[in-house]
Amino acid sequence: MPPKNKTALRRKSLSRRSSTRGKRKAKARTMPVWLRNFLAMCIILVFSGGFYWFFIRPYAYRWKPCYGQKEYGVCMPCNYDVHGIDISHYQGNIDWERLVYSKETKFPIHFVFMKATEGGDHGDDTFMQNFEKARQYGFIRGAYHYFLPTTDAHKQADYFIRTAQLAKGDLPPVLDVETTGKKSPQELKTSVKTWLDRVEAHYGVKPILYTSYKFKMRYLNDSIFNTYPYWIAHYYVDSVKYEGKWNFWQHTDVGVVPGIEKEVDLNVFNGTFEELQKLTLQN
Repeated sequence: MPPKNKTALRRKSLSRRSSTRGKRKAKARTMPVWLRNFLAMCIILVFSGGFYWFFIRPYAYRWKPCYGQKEYGVCMPCNYDVHGIDISHYQGNIDWERLVYSKETKFPIHFVFMKATEGGDHGDDTFMQNFEKARQYGFIRGAYHYFLPTTDAHKQADYFIRTAQLAKGDLPPVLDVETTGKKSPQELKTSVKTWLDRVEAHYGVKPILYTSYKFKMRYLNDSIFNTYPYWIAHYYVDSVKYEGKWNFWQHTDVGVVPGIEKEVDLNVFNGTFEELQKLTLQN
């Protein structure tokens, strides 16, 4: 056989052996079908569990059976007689003539908190009108300030005082604290206390402190803040988990109330109507 043919045969033979070895390696690397299906199922379960835990579980309370305790589109907390709402420009124009009929329901609305100011120079453009209408239609009214930790606390307090002309029969002023502004816990506490002191000195009554249960425990967990009336935000639970004293509970942010087109926060007062009246400004 000519040398060239022998060389060609050797190359062909080597090529076949290489191809055979490649196929064997490919087969060896192929994952068994059962294992692939098992891993896919594990991935699906992990993602499904995570989706439920972070996106479904926190709101599952919305769909719980109410057993006759449903009003305003949600399950209402049991054993509370005094109910209220809090509003801002987000709710748009309010039909107060329709809203007043809520007093004839099983869960009558007695009080209305309204956003008055934010930071040092931003006022809610619906506050003045709503504040006047609330009194006109016989609701106990209150005003709150949304606190910006990055703005001087004295400036914020003075702006709220100029805007919210509280009178006899109104609820104490409210400080809404929800963010840290990247301040340290001690810096935040000092700033919040500055606002509270300034406003208390002006109105002659301790302001109400509004914040969520988790935020208070993490950033305002100090005995000095326990001396203020506490308005706790704690959604989609059967009862308040906070073990300390509290006065108001914002139990949902998806209430549907006649006279208000958009969803609204619902609240209860931890006491009787007479006790709510005693909490109001007396001078």
